[in-house]
Amino acid sequence: MRFILLLLSLATNHLVWTQQETTPTKSYTTTWTDNPPSIDGSLDDDAWSTVDWGGDFVGHQPDYLSEPSQDTKFKILYDEKFLYVGVRAYDSNPEEIVRRMSRRDGFDGDWVEINIDSYGDKRTAFSFTASVSGVKGDEYVSNNGDNWDSTWDPIWFLKTSIDTEGWIAEFKIPLSQLRFANREAHTWGIQLTRRFFRDEERWTWQPVDPNAPGWVHLFGELNGITGIKPQKQLEIMPYVVGATSRFPKEEGNPYRDTGTSTEGNIGVDAKIGLTSDITLDLTINPDFGQVDADPSAVNLSAFQLFFREQRPFFLEGNNILEFGTSGGINNLFYSRRIGARPQGSPDDVEYIDAPNNTRILAAAKLTGKNSKAFSWGVQQAVTQRTYADVTNSLGQERREVIEPMTSFTVGRFQQDLNEGKTVFGAILSNVSRFDNRSNGLELLHDDAQSAGVDLNQDLWNRKYSFNVRFGGSRVHGTQGAIYQTQTALERNFQRPDNNYRELDTTRTELVGSFAALTFGRQDGNWNWRVGSNYRSPELELNDIGFLQRTDNWNHWFFTRYQINDKTKLFRFQNYNFYAEQNYDFGGTLTSSSFDINMGVQFHNYWNFNTGFYREGINIANSDLRGGPALAYPGGTNWWYWIGTNNQRMIRLSWNHWFFWGDRDYTRNTGMSLNITARPMDALRISLSPNIQFRDNSMQYIESNNEGEGIYMLSRVEQNTYSMTIRANYNITPDLTLEFWGEPFISSNLFSDFVRVNTQDATNLNEQLIPIREEWKTYDFESETYQVDQSGDMVSDYSFSNPDFNTVNFRSNLVLRWEYIPGSVLFAAWSHNGSLFENTGRNRFNQLWGDLRALEGTNTFLIKYSYRFVL
Repeated sequence: MRFILLLLSLATNHLVWTQQETTPTKSYTTTWTDNPPSIDGSLDDDAWSTVDWGGDFVGHQPDYLSEPSQDTKFKILYDEKFLYVGVRAYDSNPEEIVRRMSRRDGFDGDWVEINIDSYGDKRTAFSFTASVSGVKGDEYVSNNGDNWDSTWDPIWFLKTSIDTEGWIAEFKIPLSQLRFANREAHTWGIQLTRRFFRDEERWTWQPVDPNAPGWVHLFGELNGITGIKPQKQLEIMPYVVGATSRFPKEEGNPYRDTGTSTEGNIGVDAKIGLTSDITLDLTINPDFGQVDADPSAVNLSAFQLFFREQRPFFLEGNNILEFGTSGGINNLFYSRRIGARPQGSPDDVEYIDAPNNTRILAAAKLTGKNSKAFSWGVQQAVTQRTYADVTNSLGQERREVIEPMTSFTVGRFQQDLNEGKTVFGAILSNVSRFDNRSNGLELLHDDAQSAGVDLNQDLWNRKYSFNVRFGGSRVHGTQGAIYQTQTALERNFQRPDNNYRELDTTRTELVGSFAALTFGRQDGNWNWRVGSNYRSPELELNDIGFLQRTDNWNHWFFTRYQINDKTKLFRFQNYNFYAEQNYDFGGTLTSSSFDINMGVQFHNYWNFNTGFYREGINIANSDLRGGPALAYPGGTNWWYWIGTNNQRMIRLSWNHWFFWGDRDYTRNTGMSLNITARPMDALRISLSPNIQFRDNSMQYIESNNEGEGIYMLSRVEQNTYSMTIRANYNITPDLTLEFWGEPFISSNLFSDFVRVNTQDATNLNEQLIPIREEWKTYDFESETYQVDQSGDMVSDYSFSNPDFNTVNFRSNLVLRWEYIPGSVLFAAWSHNGSLFENTGRNRFNQLWGDLRALEGTNTFLIKYSYRFVL
């Protein structure tokens, strides 16, 4: 089927209209000003009369090249320090202009935006957005428009106003926030975009077909800039923070017997322009107390969960350092490894006082791109040796190391050629740990390295693209550390049916590799991609990257047909097909699946998406945690999503999904509702309740590998209820009050226990041996099931009672005031309460009572920072 669809896509591509190569490139000529305009949102300064208007915007979405219903004009001036942009957005009904407030980068309501390719490399740009309410948005655009990094927060100035003709935006952009070559005359790429909110349309100055491959290389030109010099940036931002916490007292616990704690901290962030091409971002003793907590989750799988980065220092420019081994979340760099939870486990512990995260002593990020289109990003971070205060059962206190001092280094390098049509690059990383020889830390790697090389080649006027990447990893440590790496759930060399990788207890080094190859068409209404990738069983990236599993060969095909113009029924529509097969390195077909989905928007601005997914028998090499591979029957998933008009003051969306397992081995369903309300332009409230019911008869619960390997599965009835609550109130564009909260309840009841037939674990008819009721008894003292399978009145094996409930409530309330550009005052309150219990209670009203009675830790924090621009 995949081969037929590939041929069909290739055969039909010549029938699909795409943007003509002859689309003229627009040009705007600016001029120097000795009398810069005041940034007051008026455009009445004499300086603006010295330069002509630019305009003649055209439709971009939903109707390309259509005539906009409103006119838009702009002017651009400059001097030795700043670029000035004035935009006049005409509106025949100014009283209907949507002036919604949001936090920075919220992009709500009407807005105008300018993108500036000051490098002139046709791949990267700096984006500045002005909403009619005066809220600023800014993004660093890379990879020809494929990546938009909203964590980039430069210093710039904005004023907006509304009058009888529409609205006005005045930008003042310091040249120090841009990057450009040291030459006498400049030609920069520019694009201006306007969002007309009430008709949900976008208009651009330079016509760009929405189906075109890329964005930046199609910009118009900004001419007339001469005599400016690259600006060296020097910004230093010291901070001071104080926090106090209250938590339930614990009698006898010397670390929590008072119920309170207080601490303070100081640090500094800096952004230093070493040259016109190189910027150094530096943080010393950083604090991220104002950042949202991670969402709650119950993980019954064999693999670690992925949580997104939320810390500002590591977010900004993080896309520069990304290097995926394949599609999805596997990546050579995962910044959350830096400053993660300490990994040591002291012995003989009655009470322990340990930090939740390893402190980062300092981190630095060096980024740049020179006139020859060579770009780089290098990040270095050092975390300190971390201690825990421990009290043993005799009341004796001591300090124990629970995390060694560690150095993390990653560098990413790219070279652009042929106006960005050819890009090749490399990435290198290194982790070094010092004195990790106690409390289980000897099982960590002493050092770990990874490296990769990639090449992206656009072909035939960027209509097609070819991408190849390959690389590898090396980890070194004690025999115990490498033994643990070989037997980790990502690898499972110890599997009894693993006849292609041998477990070696004497190894002190492990070297692995990966590679990926992709080719496809990327422009027009119909595009497609086909690819293959592998991750060898020895690959290990989790010291500084993210790797969920190895031992995989993956082959896939994707095609999409999209219509971005209005039709009789829809404003836009897209239809997608995806298919893949996976093999392990022993040649076993571990899974095959396909997915068909579609999405449309109606003329009333409602959206509807739906999809169908089908998978065959799945051979899981990791689910028995070192046991033989286990076969799951196939299954079918169907889902749909409906969203109402985003322009309304109250917006709703509903998502519902079902998964039916073959042979009735599982029945799962989930539903979520999102309600977003805007009682006023400055206030946004959203509630997102979510319910999931999972009934799975093949849930792994426990294994006993002493002697004969015994692997236990059971039926699990998992009911999970959660709700995300958000409220954002903009007192001014620079003063916001934000609340986030998440109540979370999950009950997990286990029954119908079965033992895996290790001799035939992948035979669907023979793989499970049910545990009869007469075989098992429950020991209330040890909370274990004793199994007498032989009938001799002696327990043959046992397993723990797996029933559990978890109840959490986490929340943050943050007042953020950017009292001058770049200088911020945070006042934050956070609550973290959790309960975990082994119990058979699973009624919602019982667990809701636990949630209401939940106690936790309440922390109040004040953080003050001041940004010095030198």
